[in-house]
Amino acid sequence: MRPYQFNCIYIVLFFLLSCVSFSFAQETSDTTGYENQRQKVNKLLTERSQRFGQFNESLQKRTGIFGLKTKKDMQSSIDILKQIVLTDNDIFQETKALLDYKDFEKSQIAERASEFDGRINGYIRTISKLQREHERMTNEINALEKANHFYQGLVIFFGLVILGAGVFFVMKRQKLTKA
Repeated sequence: MRPYQFNCIYIVLFFLLSCVSFSFAQETSDTTGYENQRQKVNKLLTERSQRFGQFNESLQKRTGIFGLKTKKDMQSSIDILKQIVLTDNDIFQETKALLDYKDFEKSQIAERASEFDGRINGYIRTISKLQREHERMTNEINALEKANHFYQGLVIFFGLVILGAGVFFVMKRQKLTKA
């Protein structure tokens, strides 16, 4: 493998990891918002339970003559029931907000999933393109190296021919000068 091939792989891996870490950071903030909303609903449910306990206590209260309920006892029970109804309304509203929030999270997750699928497909296409380009360049390098070996062989051959011709002429000249 060539050094530039490793660089391309590292760059693609860096982008993939940065996308994953970005989505994890967003997911954490989304989960925190959902948890806060869920805690609101749980708090309201706890308040409702406490008020219902107060209502049961008010039903047992009998401050009238001969152990009978007075108008004040009954009004106290009615007021507690009103508070329970108001708390129930708040619970319904917060639960609806919680469900809306969950639906919003689902739609965001679906959008991010499709976005990441698109990115991953883009990365796959880029990697495939780079691999094809790498194969093409490798084949081109091999063809150039073969051509280079051929031309080196020709240069050596012609060099030997010229050297042989030079030796031949030098020997022929020496024979002529001796004779």
